[in-house]
Amino acid sequence: MTLKIDVKRIYEEPKKSDGVRVLVDRLWPRGVSKQKASIDVWAKELTPSPALRTWFHASPLVRYQRFSERYRAELSAPEANERRRALVKGQTHLTLLTAARDLEHSHVPTLVSFLKKRSLSQHLRVAEARPRQQRREPGTSRTLS
Repeated sequence: MTLKIDVKRIYEEPKKSDGVRVLVDRLWPRGVSKQKASIDVWAKELTPSPALRTWFHASPLVRYQRFSERYRAELSAPEANERRRALVKGQTHLTLLTAARDLEHSHVPTLVSFLKKRSLSQHLRVAEARPRQQRREPGTSRTLS
């Protein structure tokens, strides 16, 4: 089961094809009612910490690489990992919503990369844990490896 992740600005109209709509901003976006936003989950725990966000916004283009590294470290914390697991468990399609104007230089690409990588590694671990069926050579009782 592959996890599809889309990214949209919260100001775009919701669509039925969005899957699970997840707000990935720590602060509620200005000018958007909760009804209009039509979110399923507000994942505050998966957003950058206030200190990291403040540091980054002082000079986003210059600090982006370092911000991404520090944010990935925050995402690796046990609390964030638990929230991530709960968010993606059993899901096939997530739409991450943000108010960020510059999506390319926001926290969202780092979060998408992290979710996909962790989702894939979790999927591979589950596949490895399944017992491997033994194949037999046709017409004999010999087991093939």
